Amino acid sequence: MTQSLIFHGNSELLEGPIFDTKNNCLYFVSIFDYLVYFYNPQTKEILSIKLDSPVSCIYIQEHKKIIVATKNGFFEIDFNTLKKKSVFKIDIDDNVRFNDGIKDPNGRYIIGTMGYPDVKKNIGQVFSYDMGQYKTIIENTTISNGLAFSLDNKWLYFIDTPTKKVAKYAYDLNTGDVQFDSYIIEFLGDGVPDGMCIDNNGMLWIAEWGGACVSQWNPVDGNKIQQLELPCTNVTSCCFDNEANLYVTTAMSASANDIYGGGLYYLELNKK
Repeated sequence: MTQSLIFHGNSELLEGPIFDTKNNCLYFVSIFDYLVYFYNPQTKEILSIKLDSPVSCIYIQEHKKIIVATKNGFFEIDFNTLKKKSVFKIDIDDNVRFNDGIKDPNGRYIIGTMGYPDVKKNIGQVFSYDMGQYKTIIENTTISNGLAFSLDNKWLYFIDTPTKKVAKYAYDLNTGDVQFDSYIIEFLGDGVPDGMCIDNNGMLWIAEWGGACVSQWNPVDGNKIQQLELPCTNVTSCCFDNEANLYVTTAMSASANDIYGGGLYYLELNKK
């Protein structure tokens, strides 16, 4: 594995990396800087747009055009023109903000919430938005985080970070409803699960906040396959590019030795 730091903007909390496989580019956010980033791996171009409240989750629309979740609503951003416009809202309380999310295969926007500015137990939930309507599909969460669909789209994997577990829900593609099935993975070390993604073999890759690594897990038997260490404590999320290599976001920590937290990393697992 070859590891490289490809961006460091002194961010407190980088999050939400998502790779546009059709156009070969990356998006990510700096939550408390209200910034959304576009990165072109070929040209190394980085663009950013600032919103008016904490940003969290990105949904790809087309080349250089995305929808991003902010505390004050969902905005369409066009990196071709560097313009933004409000597109829809999900009503949330003042003491929460949006966090991690995913789009289902039918185009529904799924996104969770957490306490803000203070984390409070069980005040979060996970919403599903479609065609101007939204509903709650998971209730009483604390820090709604990683979401990933199984390769056959029958299961939705979900992380509520303080549980230190990955939950498995049966997912109905027709209705967008979920049904809790079981907890499939439990973290017993220092790291707690944050964002995650799934690889082409159906294995889950999970960023470990406080664990200084990304770990790979088998969701069928719950066993850890491997872990990839990073030079910073708080690892927040990850996604694959078209070569099955990993982009990883991180956050600052209280450690004086943690000078690389808040950076974007590239982990080359498969050399060309």
